[in-house]
Amino acid sequence: MLKGFRDFILRGNIIDLAIGVVIGVAFNGLVTKFTDDFINPLINLAGGGKPFSGTWKVDGVLFRWSDFINAIINFVLIAAVLYFLVVVPMNRFNEMRRRGVVAVESPLPPTDEAVLLAEIRDLLVAANAGVVAPGPRRPGETGGATGDVMPPRP
Repeated sequence: MLKGFRDFILRGNIIDLAIGVVIGVAFNGLVTKFTDDFINPLINLAGGGKPFSGTWKVDGVLFRWSDFINAIINFVLIAAVLYFLVVVPMNRFNEMRRRGVVAVESPLPPTDEAVLLAEIRDLLVAANAGVVAPGPRRPGETGGATGDVMPPRP
């Protein structure tokens, strides 16, 4: 039971997932600081430029609408970066991998002509007691002054 758990934990996918979570948390902190330090002041300037311009007050309760806008921008930035830096490259990689894989097709059964030719070959070999006809002569071998590849016809 512990061996199975160890194999599960040490599998490459789990380690990659853990690294992705850690990088995601770090990236989330980076984007949060960016929106808090740059985007939120811009929203406050658009709301009037006063210290509490990104808020409104109703019966003594403070509503921070700029924080909500900040959270939306934070979410959109993180989603866009993850999509363009993780999802799109992974989809391209999977598509290239799928294109490279060729399905192995089983060979077609031999045609009737091929079966007949194989039977004729086997009968000829059996009739000649296993003697196979010699191959063609090569230039320079004995048997012809011109060095013909095939012997002359009678």
